[in-house]
Amino acid sequence: MRAWQRPDIPTLPGRSAAPRIHDTASERQVEAGETHAARLYVCGITPYDATHLGHAATYLAFDTLQRVWRDAGLAVHYAQNVTDVDDPLLERAAATGVDWRTLAEEQVELFRADMEALAIIPPYHYVAVTEVIDEIAAAVCALWDAGTAYAVDAPDALPAPDGKPGSDIYFDIAAAAATSPWQVGDESNLDRETMLALFAERGGDPERPGKRDALDPLLWRAARAGEPAWESRVGAGRPGWHIECSVIALQELGTDFTVQGGGSDLIFPHHDMSAGHAAALSGRPLAQVFSHAGMVAYEGHKMSKSLGNLVLVSRLRADGTDPRAIRLALLAQHYRADWEWTDAQLTDAEDRLQRWEAAFGGTATVGSRDSIDVLDALRAALTDDLDTPQALAVTDAAANAGVTDPALLRDAIDALLGIRL
Repeated sequence: MRAWQRPDIPTLPGRSAAPRIHDTASERQVEAGETHAARLYVCGITPYDATHLGHAATYLAFDTLQRVWRDAGLAVHYAQNVTDVDDPLLERAAATGVDWRTLAEEQVELFRADMEALAIIPPYHYVAVTEVIDEIAAAVCALWDAGTAYAVDAPDALPAPDGKPGSDIYFDIAAAAATSPWQVGDESNLDRETMLALFAERGGDPERPGKRDALDPLLWRAARAGEPAWESRVGAGRPGWHIECSVIALQELGTDFTVQGGGSDLIFPHHDMSAGHAAALSGRPLAQVFSHAGMVAYEGHKMSKSLGNLVLVSRLRADGTDPRAIRLALLAQHYRADWEWTDAQLTDAEDRLQRWEAAFGGTATVGSRDSIDVLDALRAALTDDLDTPQALAVTDAAANAGVTDPALLRDAIDALLGIRL
């Protein structure tokens, strides 16, 4: 699948250090970055109601990580999926009378345009689930053969060609824990009661009869009338949610990759179970670091599709908002924080953009603050768990004092913060 156009990124003098970021699994800051390269997987959108500011904040967080890695001299291998077949997408398509493929294509194109406008570095591997159905089906069959998957009767499924009732295929978390370097909860650090509650809230089915464990997640959903389905050795059907990311990540990045990223609402069950699937398939951990962005609220509630309290990047852009101001408003919040969007934040970002253009733009006057010192302070802020609020404060102070080389600061702001003045 085609991604979007990559922004031009200036090269700066010197090098950043490797960043230290918060690892959800170990609950501490760790250095993220291998010797010469870094491998990143960030879970992509289910393509409907794209792109709201919660999406944008998450992809901006890991765009910042990429920029620090590149400034440190690392090659970055970045993969992202698109969940272009899933229950929420199919339900939206049915409710609006639009073919699910058409809805997915339209929303992915809108997402591309928003990401390009926000100067987000695109993934090198941008993979739709429907492009790797055969690979996912093969992975499900491999888990079945290894004894870490089992069937649950699905009375509403279409019968198999031999006339037998259809069955959904589930992942056996106990069997996987006995044979791989993974236990449920390794990535989330949650107790079972909390996991059960979140599992029910976030697409799981803990009450399903026939499951061996209430937390066992769906691997392969048997074909139902009116739903898309593909053939496999375990029956016609379509992928469950978590296995798709495991397969795409292993295919594009391999095991033990540097960072698995996404919003904090993916910690459990999605990232926990994706890691479990990958460990059962490969015998190795999925990723070295699990990193998560906070949630964005609006009008007192977490911004969500179900509530409909979405602020869309495309709508802001259509109303004439400079995408750089949207980016600055998001950068003003620490990526791990939960926060609430207000119009005042956008106004503050527009004011900041004007000040920076006056201080560092083409007609800026030379000041007394050493530009290399400012660059060092920017790098120090961003390598400390991607502290963009501190980076903005450093830049504000430099704008107030004036710098010895405005052109260098202009390049630094572009390269590290993604704001082209």
